Amino acid sequence: MSIRWIALVTVGALAATGCGANGSLEQLSEARRLSADLLVQFTKAADAGNRAVMADTDEGSVRFVREAEQAQLAIQRDADRLKPILQGLRYAEETRLLDEFGGRFAEYRALDRTILGLAVENTNLKAQRLSFGPAQEAADSFRDSVEAVAPSDAAKNTWRVKALGASAVATVREIQVLEAAHIAEADDAAMSRMEKRIATLEAAARGALEELAALVQPASRPRLGAATAALDRFMGVNAQIVALSRRNSNVRSLALSLNQKGKLAGACEDSLRALRHALETRGFTGTR
Repeated sequence: MSIRWIALVTVGALAATGCGANGSLEQLSEARRLSADLLVQFTKAADAGNRAVMADTDEGSVRFVREAEQAQLAIQRDADRLKPILQGLRYAEETRLLDEFGGRFAEYRALDRTILGLAVENTNLKAQRLSFGPAQEAADSFRDSVEAVAPSDAAKNTWRVKALGASAVATVREIQVLEAAHIAEADDAAMSRMEKRIATLEAAARGALEELAALVQPASRPRLGAATAALDRFMGVNAQIVALSRRNSNVRSLALSLNQKGKLAGACEDSLRALRHALETRGFTGTR
Protein backbone atom coordinates (compact mmCIF):
# COMPACT_ATOMS: atom_id res chain seq x y z
CA MET A 1 0.00 0.00 0.00
CA SER A 2 1.45 3.34 -1.02
CA ILE A 3 2.05 6.19 1.35
CA ARG A 4 -0.36 8.28 -0.70
CA TRP A 5 -3.14 5.72 -0.31
CA ILE A 6 -2.56 5.52 3.45
CA ALA A 7 -2.75 9.31 3.66
CA LEU A 8 -6.02 9.39 1.74
CA VAL A 9 -7.56 6.75 3.99
CA THR A 10 -6.41 8.59 7.09
CA VAL A 11 -7.83 11.90 5.87
CA GLY A 12 -11.12 10.22 5.03
CA ALA A 13 -11.33 8.63 8.43
CA LEU A 14 -10.59 11.91 10.15
CA ALA A 15 -13.23 13.66 8.03
CA ALA A 16 -15.80 11.03 8.88
CA THR A 17 -14.96 11.35 12.55
CA GLY A 18 -15.28 15.10 12.32
CA CYS A 19 -18.65 14.86 10.62
CA GLY A 20 -19.84 12.45 13.29
CA ALA A 21 -18.68 14.75 16.04
CA ASN A 22 -20.36 17.73 14.41
CA GLY A 23 -23.57 15.76 14.02
CA SER A 24 -23.53 14.72 17.65
CA LEU A 25 -22.85 18.28 18.71
CA GLU A 26 -25.79 19.53 16.65
CA GLN A 27 -28.04 16.89 18.17
CA LEU A 28 -26.90 17.76 21.68
CA SER A 29 -27.54 21.44 21.01
CA GLU A 30 -31.05 20.64 19.73
CA ALA A 31 -31.70 18.41 22.75
CA ARG A 32 -30.71 21.24 25.06
CA ARG A 33 -32.96 23.68 23.21
CA LEU A 34 -35.94 21.34 23.36
CA SER A 35 -35.43 20.60 27.06
CA ALA A 36 -35.32 24.33 27.78
CA ASP A 37 -38.48 24.92 25.74
CA LEU A 38 -40.21 22.07 27.58
CA LEU A 39 -39.74 23.89 30.88
CA VAL A 40 -40.87 27.21 29.38
CA GLN A 41 -44.01 25.68 27.85
CA PHE A 42 -44.82 23.81 31.05
CA THR A 43 -44.58 27.05 33.03
CA LYS A 44 -46.90 28.71 30.49
CA ALA A 45 -49.40 25.85 30.72
CA ALA A 46 -49.45 25.90 34.51
CA ASP A 47 -49.78 29.68 34.65
CA ALA A 48 -52.61 29.77 32.10
CA GLY A 49 -54.42 27.01 33.98
CA ASN A 50 -54.17 28.95 37.22
CA ARG A 51 -55.49 32.07 35.50
CA ALA A 52 -58.43 30.11 34.13
CA VAL A 53 -59.33 29.07 37.68
CA MET A 54 -59.01 32.62 39.01
CA ALA A 55 -60.74 34.41 36.09
CA ASP A 56 -63.87 36.34 37.05
CA THR A 57 -65.60 36.11 33.66
CA ASP A 58 -66.59 33.25 31.37
CA GLU A 59 -64.66 34.87 28.53
CA GLY A 60 -61.51 35.09 30.62
CA SER A 61 -61.78 31.46 31.73
CA VAL A 62 -62.24 30.24 28.16
CA ARG A 63 -59.29 32.32 26.90
CA PHE A 64 -56.91 31.02 29.56
CA VAL A 65 -58.10 27.44 29.09
CA ARG A 66 -57.24 27.77 25.39
CA GLU A 67 -53.79 29.10 26.25
CA ALA A 68 -53.18 26.22 28.67
CA GLU A 69 -54.23 23.64 26.08
CA GLN A 70 -51.99 25.19 23.41
CA ALA A 71 -49.00 25.13 25.76
CA GLN A 72 -49.71 21.49 26.62
CA LEU A 73 -49.73 20.60 22.92
CA ALA A 74 -46.38 22.36 22.53
CA ILE A 75 -45.01 20.32 25.44
CA GLN A 76 -46.09 17.08 23.80
CA ARG A 77 -44.54 18.13 20.48
CA ASP A 78 -41.22 18.99 22.15
CA ALA A 79 -41.17 15.71 24.05
CA ASP A 80 -41.96 13.72 20.90
CA ARG A 81 -39.10 15.44 19.04
CA LEU A 82 -36.63 15.13 21.92
CA LYS A 83 -36.96 11.41 22.62
CA PRO A 84 -35.50 10.06 19.34
CA ILE A 85 -32.61 12.53 19.62
CA LEU A 86 -31.74 11.25 23.09
CA GLN A 87 -32.04 7.67 21.92
CA GLY A 88 -29.85 8.39 18.89
CA LEU A 89 -27.20 9.88 21.17
CA ARG A 90 -27.57 6.85 23.47
CA TYR A 91 -28.24 9.06 26.48
CA ALA A 92 -29.84 6.49 28.76
CA GLU A 93 -30.21 8.72 31.84
CA GLU A 94 -31.69 11.60 29.88
CA THR A 95 -34.10 9.22 28.14
CA ARG A 96 -35.15 7.89 31.53
CA LEU A 97 -35.75 11.42 32.83
CA LEU A 98 -37.82 12.31 29.77
CA ASP A 99 -39.91 9.15 30.23
CA GLU A 100 -40.33 10.02 33.90
CA PHE A 101 -41.58 13.46 32.93
CA GLY A 102 -43.90 11.90 30.34
CA GLY A 103 -45.59 9.76 32.97
CA ARG A 104 -45.94 12.63 35.39
CA PHE A 105 -47.17 14.96 32.66
CA ALA A 106 -49.86 12.46 31.65
CA GLU A 107 -51.20 12.52 35.23
CA TYR A 108 -50.94 16.30 35.34
CA ARG A 109 -52.77 16.69 32.04
CA ALA A 110 -55.62 14.38 33.08
CA LEU A 111 -56.12 16.31 36.32
CA ASP A 112 -55.82 19.66 34.57
CA ARG A 113 -58.49 18.61 32.08
CA THR A 114 -60.88 18.16 35.02
CA ILE A 115 -59.83 21.46 36.60
CA LEU A 116 -60.17 23.46 33.38
CA GLY A 117 -63.57 21.89 32.67
CA LEU A 118 -64.78 23.04 36.08
CA ALA A 119 -63.19 26.46 35.68
CA VAL A 120 -65.16 27.36 32.54
CA GLU A 121 -68.45 26.43 34.23
CA ASN A 122 -67.99 29.28 36.75
CA THR A 123 -71.01 28.13 38.75
CA ASN A 124 -69.98 29.89 41.95
CA LEU A 125 -69.41 33.16 40.10
CA LYS A 126 -72.78 32.81 38.36
CA ALA A 127 -74.45 32.13 41.72
CA GLN A 128 -72.73 35.19 43.16
CA ARG A 129 -73.97 37.38 40.31
CA LEU A 130 -77.53 36.15 40.88
CA SER A 131 -77.20 36.85 44.59
CA PHE A 132 -75.92 40.39 44.02
CA GLY A 133 -78.34 41.09 41.16
CA PRO A 134 -81.84 39.56 40.81
CA ALA A 135 -81.93 38.21 44.39
CA GLN A 136 -80.94 41.57 45.84
CA GLU A 137 -83.53 43.37 43.70
CA ALA A 138 -86.31 40.98 44.76
CA ALA A 139 -85.31 41.29 48.43
CA ASP A 140 -85.37 45.09 48.23
CA SER A 141 -88.74 45.00 46.50
CA PHE A 142 -90.05 42.74 49.26
CA ARG A 143 -88.80 45.17 51.91
CA ASP A 144 -90.35 48.19 50.19
CA SER A 145 -93.74 46.50 49.79
CA VAL A 146 -93.84 45.26 53.38
CA GLU A 147 -92.84 48.60 54.84
CA ALA A 148 -95.58 50.35 52.84
CA VAL A 149 -98.53 48.50 54.40
CA ALA A 150 -100.73 50.35 56.90
CA PRO A 151 -102.60 48.81 59.89
CA SER A 152 -106.37 48.61 59.79
CA ASP A 153 -106.54 50.08 63.29
CA ALA A 154 -103.66 52.46 63.92
CA ALA A 155 -104.36 52.64 67.61
CA LYS A 156 -104.28 48.88 68.16
CA ASN A 157 -102.17 47.31 65.43
CA THR A 158 -99.44 49.77 64.47
CA TRP A 159 -96.62 48.17 66.45
CA ARG A 160 -97.80 44.67 65.70
CA VAL A 161 -97.73 45.42 61.96
CA LYS A 162 -94.29 47.06 62.26
CA ALA A 163 -92.92 44.09 64.21
CA LEU A 164 -94.26 41.53 61.74
CA GLY A 165 -92.95 43.54 58.80
CA ALA A 166 -89.51 43.92 60.38
CA SER A 167 -89.38 40.21 61.18
CA ALA A 168 -90.32 39.26 57.61
CA VAL A 169 -87.65 41.57 56.15
CA ALA A 170 -85.06 40.25 58.62
CA THR A 171 -85.72 36.65 57.59
CA VAL A 172 -85.14 37.51 53.93
CA ARG A 173 -81.91 39.34 54.80
CA GLU A 174 -80.74 36.30 56.73
CA ILE A 175 -81.41 34.14 53.70
CA GLN A 176 -79.19 36.49 51.70
CA VAL A 177 -76.40 36.05 54.22
CA LEU A 178 -76.78 32.28 53.99
CA GLU A 179 -76.65 32.47 50.20
CA ALA A 180 -73.22 34.10 50.37
CA ALA A 181 -71.98 31.47 52.81
CA HIS A 182 -73.45 28.67 50.68
CA ILE A 183 -71.65 29.91 47.56
CA ALA A 184 -68.29 29.85 49.35
CA GLU A 185 -68.86 26.54 51.17
CA ALA A 186 -67.15 23.37 49.94
CA ASP A 187 -68.71 20.87 52.37
CA ASP A 188 -71.95 19.20 51.26
CA ALA A 189 -73.17 18.61 54.82
CA ALA A 190 -72.69 22.27 55.70
CA MET A 191 -74.60 23.31 52.58
CA SER A 192 -77.44 20.97 53.53
CA ARG A 193 -77.69 22.62 56.94
CA MET A 194 -77.84 26.04 55.32
CA GLU A 195 -80.56 24.92 52.94
CA LYS A 196 -82.61 23.58 55.86
CA ARG A 197 -82.25 26.92 57.63
CA ILE A 198 -83.28 28.77 54.46
CA ALA A 199 -86.46 26.67 54.24
CA THR A 200 -87.28 27.52 57.87
CA LEU A 201 -86.73 31.22 57.22
CA GLU A 202 -88.89 31.16 54.11
CA ALA A 203 -91.73 29.59 56.09
CA ALA A 204 -91.34 32.29 58.75
CA ALA A 205 -91.49 35.07 56.14
CA ARG A 206 -94.63 33.62 54.56
CA GLY A 207 -96.19 33.16 57.99
CA ALA A 208 -95.56 36.84 58.77
CA LEU A 209 -97.27 37.87 55.53
CA GLU A 210 -100.32 35.75 56.42
CA GLU A 211 -100.55 37.42 59.83
CA LEU A 212 -100.21 40.85 58.25
CA ALA A 213 -103.10 40.11 55.88
CA ALA A 214 -105.50 40.12 58.87
CA LEU A 215 -104.10 43.37 60.33
CA VAL A 216 -103.76 45.81 57.42
CA GLN A 217 -106.18 48.11 55.65
CA PRO A 218 -107.89 46.84 52.50
CA ALA A 219 -105.96 49.49 50.57
CA SER A 220 -102.73 47.80 51.67
CA ARG A 221 -103.65 44.39 50.29
CA PRO A 222 -102.12 45.10 46.85
CA ARG A 223 -98.87 45.93 48.65
CA LEU A 224 -99.03 42.60 50.47
CA GLY A 225 -99.67 40.93 47.12
CA ALA A 226 -96.58 42.69 45.74
CA ALA A 227 -94.60 41.54 48.78
CA THR A 228 -95.70 37.93 48.20
CA ALA A 229 -94.77 38.16 44.52
CA ALA A 230 -91.37 39.61 45.44
CA LEU A 231 -90.79 36.80 47.94
CA ASP A 232 -91.73 34.25 45.27
CA ARG A 233 -89.19 35.82 42.88
CA PHE A 234 -86.56 35.92 45.59
CA MET A 235 -87.00 32.26 46.48
CA GLY A 236 -87.02 31.28 42.80
CA VAL A 237 -83.65 32.98 42.33
CA ASN A 238 -82.47 31.41 45.58
CA ALA A 239 -83.22 27.96 44.17
CA GLN A 240 -81.04 28.77 41.14
CA ILE A 241 -78.26 30.04 43.42
CA VAL A 242 -78.34 26.90 45.53
CA ALA A 243 -78.25 24.64 42.45
CA LEU A 244 -75.25 26.51 40.98
CA SER A 245 -73.53 26.62 44.35
CA ARG A 246 -74.02 22.88 44.80
CA ARG A 247 -72.10 22.32 41.55
CA ASN A 248 -69.28 24.26 43.21
CA SER A 249 -67.12 24.37 40.08
CA ASN A 250 -64.99 27.34 41.14
CA VAL A 251 -64.43 26.08 44.68
CA ARG A 252 -63.60 22.58 43.45
CA SER A 253 -61.27 23.74 40.68
CA LEU A 254 -59.43 26.01 43.12
CA ALA A 255 -59.06 23.23 45.69
CA LEU A 256 -57.73 20.82 43.06
CA SER A 257 -55.30 23.46 41.78
CA LEU A 258 -53.92 24.24 45.22
CA ASN A 259 -53.56 20.60 46.28
CA GLN A 260 -53.19 17.78 43.74
CA LYS A 261 -52.20 19.94 40.79
CA GLY A 262 -49.53 21.77 42.75
CA LYS A 263 -47.87 18.50 43.72
CA LEU A 264 -47.99 17.10 40.18
CA ALA A 265 -46.67 20.35 38.72
CA GLY A 266 -43.75 20.28 41.15
CA ALA A 267 -42.91 16.69 40.20
CA CYS A 268 -43.02 17.55 36.47
CA GLU A 269 -40.74 20.54 36.99
CA ASP A 270 -38.29 18.40 38.98
CA SER A 271 -38.00 15.96 36.08
CA LEU A 272 -37.53 18.74 33.53
CA ARG A 273 -34.88 20.52 35.59
CA ALA A 274 -33.00 17.25 36.12
CA LEU A 275 -33.15 16.62 32.37
CA ARG A 276 -31.80 20.08 31.58
CA HIS A 277 -28.99 19.67 34.08
CA ALA A 278 -28.03 16.28 32.68
CA LEU A 279 -27.88 17.68 29.14
CA GLU A 280 -25.92 20.74 30.20
CA THR A 281 -23.21 18.56 31.75
CA ARG A 282 -22.75 16.51 28.57
CA GLY A 283 -19.54 17.17 26.64
CA PHE A 284 -19.07 17.41 22.89
CA THR A 285 -18.37 13.70 22.63
CA GLY A 286 -21.42 12.70 24.64
CA THR A 287 -19.42 11.89 27.76
CA ARG A 288 -19.63 13.59 31.11
